[in-house]
Amino acid sequence: MSQDSAHDLTRDDVAKVAKLALLELDEAQLDTFTGQLAAVLDRARELAAFDIDDVPPTAHPYPLVNVFRPDVVEDLEDVREEALAAAPDVEDHLYKVPPALGEEP
Repeated sequence: MSQDSAHDLTRDDVAKVAKLALLELDEAQLDTFTGQLAAVLDRARELAAFDIDDVPPTAHPYPLVNVFRPDVVEDLEDVREEALAAAPDVEDHLYKVPPALGEEP
């Protein structure tokens, strides 16, 4: 396979790649995938032509440093009481729900 153009990609090249990937391709698939793989390689060659020497590697497009809030322990007694006040039934500062299996304790 030539390095100049993916159009030099042959059915034999695709068959070899398929064999290495343990894929069984019929004749129609070889024809289809030869064109598709050639298009992918052409696009990769186009992208490789861009000058990216001055572009820093990034994991995210935005300059975020730390998106997490500080891990601070807070007194949640008021929040707990407010949440329990909205519950239909409470016992020992916990939500009281019917037994899961329909049995009384």
